[in-house]
Amino acid sequence: MLKSLVLGVLGRSKRLFPVRLHGFVFLSNHYHLLLSVENAQQLARFMNYLNSNLAREAGRLHGWGEKFWGRRYQAIVISEEEPAQVNRLRYLLSHGCKEGLIARPGDWPGAQCIDALTTGQPLEGLWFDRTREYAARVRGDEFHQLEYATQENFRLSPLPCWRHLSEKKYRHAIGELIQGIEAETTGRHSRKGTQPLGVKAIVAQDPHDRPRKLKKAWAPAFHAATKAARQELVEAYGWFLEAYRAAAKSLRRGDARVIFPEGSFPPRLPFVRLRADLAPG
Repeated sequence: MLKSLVLGVLGRSKRLFPVRLHGFVFLSNHYHLLLSVENAQQLARFMNYLNSNLAREAGRLHGWGEKFWGRRYQAIVISEEEPAQVNRLRYLLSHGCKEGLIARPGDWPGAQCIDALTTGQPLEGLWFDRTREYAARVRGDEFHQLEYATQENFRLSPLPCWRHLSEKKYRHAIGELIQGIEAETTGRHSRKGTQPLGVKAIVAQDPHDRPRKLKKAWAPAFHAATKAARQELVEAYGWFLEAYRAAAKSLRRGDARVIFPEGSFPPRLPFVRLRADLAPG
């Protein structure tokens, strides 16, 4: 049921805030999305809707009464370079395999995108209208589990760097990534004399179990394939921060005409849209 709930919430979030979703995987205690957005406001609205509804649905399903997410989400910019984008997709698809849990990416029992990427078929999940359910309970009405459930369908978008490929060539390129992950996983287990934990053992885990030690790793501010591309992103962000801080300083001094940089959220003021977003039709 949780897998269907996750796909339903993800599909509804994408429909309401139409980001371009390229890949995703939901693990036992975190998830990864690879997506493109029009601006920071669209990303913020999408993630707010996704995370808040995921927390409520998963908490309701497994009786989780406390704070669900450990911290806010982290968005990391990826450069326009093909190797950078492909490497991030490969990293996403390798989850479950690289931890020694499964032998093939498609074996992961949670919500993931392998089938959709390799076949081009839409993904399906369930969205529950909890407002109508609550109203029915207040009235004392009896209803079955799926009485107020609707199906959410959505498709994935190709990586920006592979948009020029035909559907057939795109699926072939995805297949090569998956084959590489499977070969790497097989080789690693062969060298170490180990075997994957397996799907049966994974789904047998208690949702409330916690590992004795949580892995905490530093996450980069940007993903880039070359030093030049990374430096360009760093400099652009540095300019943005400097412009924002200067504008905020002027605003504190009482300058109501101050102009904040495009793509920013000024304090107590509307989001500053990009000029391209404001251009007519």
